[in-house]
Amino acid sequence: MKKILISLAAILFLVTGAYAQSQPVKMSKTGICHAPNSTYYSQTKNFKPYKTLDECLKAGGRMPKK
Repeated sequence: MKKILISLAAILFLVTGAYAQSQPVKMSKTGICHAPNSTYYSQTKNFKPYKTLDECLKAGGRMPKK
């Protein structure tokens, strides 16, 4: 039973990690980088996508203040 729970937890971790990686980091028109887990990510409609937060920051973006 313990092995099954550990296996399910590992699968859940891998699946959610893959989903988070498939979503781009969004740089808004104002130059703010929004990661998939950030507060205004879903509200950001006009953006340039980046694969990682580091790429977005190197392109001149900044982190949100909140």
